[in-house]
Amino acid sequence: MSSSSSRANSSAGAALTPSSLPSPSSPSFLPTPASSSSSSTSFSSTMTTTTTASNAAPLGDSASWAVLLVATLVKLLLLPAYRSTDFEVHRNWLAITHSLPLRQWYTEDTSQWTLDYPPFFAWFEWLMSQVAVLVDPAIVVVSNLEYASSATVTFQRLSVIVTDIVLFYGVQQYVNTFRGNKDLYKSFIVTIFIVLNAGLLLVDHIHFQYNGILNGVLLLSIAAIQKGHDLIGGLLFAVLLNLKHIYLYLAPAYFVFLLRHYCFAAASSGSGSDAASVQRSRFVIGNFLRLGAGVAAVFALSFGPFLLEGQLGQLLSRLFPFKRGLCHAYWAPNFWALYSALDKVLIYAGPRLGLWPMPEHVTASMTGGLVGDVSHVVLPTVPPVATMVLTLLFMLPILVVLWRRPTMPMFLRSVVVCAYASFLFGWHVHEKAIVMVVLPMSLIAVQHANDGKWFLLLSASGLYSLLPLIFEPREFFVKHLIVLSYVLLVYCALRVLFR
Repeated sequence: MSSSSSRANSSAGAALTPSSLPSPSSPSFLPTPASSSSSSTSFSSTMTTTTTASNAAPLGDSASWAVLLVATLVKLLLLPAYRSTDFEVHRNWLAITHSLPLRQWYTEDTSQWTLDYPPFFAWFEWLMSQVAVLVDPAIVVVSNLEYASSATVTFQRLSVIVTDIVLFYGVQQYVNTFRGNKDLYKSFIVTIFIVLNAGLLLVDHIHFQYNGILNGVLLLSIAAIQKGHDLIGGLLFAVLLNLKHIYLYLAPAYFVFLLRHYCFAAASSGSGSDAASVQRSRFVIGNFLRLGAGVAAVFALSFGPFLLEGQLGQLLSRLFPFKRGLCHAYWAPNFWALYSALDKVLIYAGPRLGLWPMPEHVTASMTGGLVGDVSHVVLPTVPPVATMVLTLLFMLPILVVLWRRPTMPMFLRSVVVCAYASFLFGWHVHEKAIVMVVLPMSLIAVQHANDGKWFLLLSASGLYSLLPLIFEPREFFVKHLIVLSYVLLVYCALRVLFR
């Protein structure tokens, strides 16, 4: 196995071979100020040099803490903002976990917003409920549906802000592996991109969710692998799956990388960027057993108590409600939104063109936030297994490359591609899932100008798709200001980095 330092410090450009990656002669993607010799100022012609970056002042922990301070102040300003039904969802979960015995956590249905996250998140809610009851005892009463006193709102809003420290800690653990003045600037940019991410501001601190702490655990897992601690990274990812199972989208990338990189020993030695990509042909049964036992222990700790209570089947039915529609109530901008829209067009266009008669009962909805069977009318109805197969097919190419070259840069790209494929082709995808694509991509946006281009494009389009989540007029200016400011920040930061 290669040393951790060789993996952490290897160049992304040297470790990757796909032709899509930029070369030193590739065209720049961000404009520079006009000059008489524009060719001398293009990003691509200078991106491989370090003279410009070495003149930048080193950016240390103080700058990162300043970013956290700015982010916290912005979040505090959003305390009185619009909140979605997810606010009541989490208040209800506080009540369930505090007031009911363990065996009733996944059976309680007084509210339509039943507990449907994995056990570790339920315990996270239980932990917060121990503080919530001191703030306002009525918060944790199960029958207090839609309860939202000023103390309740303040407590729940602040709980999201406070737990975001895990996100900040995860970012710092990752960027601490960077070296050199140029890498210090890159680490500062990555901190800005993640801690000030507009998607998290919209989804967590206006709409209301806890994506910050979850993505913090993801970053801790990635940072552990970056430092050469594959086993710890795998165990942290197992913890993440037991906090929110939507991260199963990323599991193929983790499975292939850990199996190939941790469970197979290097057959030959290498140096530099090649050290992490040498042939791995000898299966190390000890590493495989350690990884398997560790992951099994995490899941046993999570699901074991509910298995003993005879609630495992009920728990799983809550986690995987496949009777929900193909698309969420608000369509995520993915392949199935186009598919469903085409079906709606064909319902009315077909009869007018004389292609087929008008269907007798055009009443089915292809969306639904709650459980309900749905079907298409003209186009074939898509079952969950079809979305799973299609998603895996689009993951397969990057996973094959990852198996052949289990390097850290390729692992990060695989995480992004797996998240994106799941967003585009997954079953009942929420529009908010785009955040799970954008955040990991922040880590590779600083590696190449071409990566930065795609990150800028994805950030702008992905954030734009989140705007309808916040639909009240009073937040119209605020939400647009947040998105435009972040996109401009990304543009300027990348322009400086690659000039």
